[in-house]
Amino acid sequence: MKHQVTTLVILLFISLGFAQEMPIKYDFGEKYNDRYKYSNLVAQAEDGQGGYLMVRAYFSGLILAPKGYLIEHYNQDLELVSEYNYKLKGKKFVHGYVRNGQLYLIFLDYNYERSVYEYSVHRSPYGDFAFTEETLLSIASDEVRQPYDRNYYNRNFNSGFTTTLLHDEANSVFLISTHFKKGKRNQHFIHVYDASLRKVMEHDFSAEVETKNYAFEHLAVNDDLTQVYIMAKAYFKKKRIGALDRKFQYELIQLDETDAQIQNFLDEGKYIEGLKPVYKQNQLLCVGFYADKRNKRYNGLAYFNVDPKSMQIKSRKYNPFPEQFVVDKFGKEGESGIKNLVFKNVSFTPDKGIVFNAEEYFVTQSIQANSSGGRVRVERYHHNDIVCAKLDSNGDLLWARNINKTEVTQGDGAYASYSSYTKNGDTYFFICTANEAPQEMTKNRLMFKQGLSRNRNIFTVKLDNDGNISYEKIIDNAEARLPFMVSKPLVNKGSDQLRFYAKRGTKKQLVSVSIR
Repeated sequence: MKHQVTTLVILLFISLGFAQEMPIKYDFGEKYNDRYKYSNLVAQAEDGQGGYLMVRAYFSGLILAPKGYLIEHYNQDLELVSEYNYKLKGKKFVHGYVRNGQLYLIFLDYNYERSVYEYSVHRSPYGDFAFTEETLLSIASDEVRQPYDRNYYNRNFNSGFTTTLLHDEANSVFLISTHFKKGKRNQHFIHVYDASLRKVMEHDFSAEVETKNYAFEHLAVNDDLTQVYIMAKAYFKKKRIGALDRKFQYELIQLDETDAQIQNFLDEGKYIEGLKPVYKQNQLLCVGFYADKRNKRYNGLAYFNVDPKSMQIKSRKYNPFPEQFVVDKFGKEGESGIKNLVFKNVSFTPDKGIVFNAEEYFVTQSIQANSSGGRVRVERYHHNDIVCAKLDSNGDLLWARNINKTEVTQGDGAYASYSSYTKNGDTYFFICTANEAPQEMTKNRLMFKQGLSRNRNIFTVKLDNDGNISYEKIIDNAEARLPFMVSKPLVNKGSDQLRFYAKRGTKKQLVSVSIR
């Protein structure tokens, strides 16, 4: 009996070491009926008056097809004020934002009469919706199967037309990249617009694509919007590449009104696997991951301090993953094998440190039988482990932690993955799972599994300023009757609040989460 009591006390202390009360408050808005059972949240923004705009693409028909966009306006009390059904189909939605009392929706479409691809902007005041349409950009091309190329691991550089749109976190500017090649014609242009749709930069990038194909991944901008910085993955195409040679390199492109500069990140024996540019207080920093070999398996964290004007690298650091990180992920030392990390968030702490996190993300394909006896190709999207690290102001690693997680989806990824928020040096991760608790493994490791139930719990995992980990179930599935779109929060940094859209079938509501 004494032995049993002792065991229970030990288990209690272990549990308390993980589960702690979080400084978090939440509020549920009213549940509303919704006529569109099948939809995706494509854009959201604050309205500038304490309220929120949500834009959903909805689908209907025997074979589901996009039919239009439902725009919902909520007030600061999470109450639905109005709805507007913008019936529009046949265009690909690529971006949406709010500025100066208007909602801007950007689409890509093929104009068969003119044989051109067109970027068009549909905008309207959100107090009294009346959309107008204008063509922002036209590119002559034959129609291609997938012109909009914006994913991380399935790049398509075949002949024809490819394009992508990137925007900064504040939606102050957006960039449109257009690449057309057919026969001897190989043209790549970069167009930069401010939020009022004024073109502020245009650059002919065609000379660079003679030897490399560019996949643009991230965009940063300086304070007065006179310089933009594009992180690109540059794939060699005319260079003879051996089986063991590197097929790509990361490059940072700086654009201003008149010129362009390029800085690469090449060091002997170090292979950059992902970088994100961050501009803050006249500093241009690039943080990410590197490998020691050409096998795409990450070995640590990279840091570069780049002069924002000359683009010269002022300092660089390569920090191997620490022992604690390896133990978190694998349960024992000396093992490695992490790859396919996609950036989610970068923040600065009061002590001028940098906290960033990424997710292990990849896509698998399989062939399976359908109801009519045929065979179809199925894509599955895997959202696995969370990696979080903190660097000091000089780029030296303070800590790195891994949160084990396994999720897979074939449909809307909004309900999978996670979101994060950093306040006073502490980072909070919000995870939605059907399990009642994460699996507590050996050596203070956590594992979140997807679970099978339709009802979902909301957990918060906290990494404090020193990298210590704790967690708490903040919302029980008995209270959260609708699943959260946990990876698509609307973040208000001024009030330390995150708004989550919750929806299942014909029911919907908003949920506010505040960090005290």
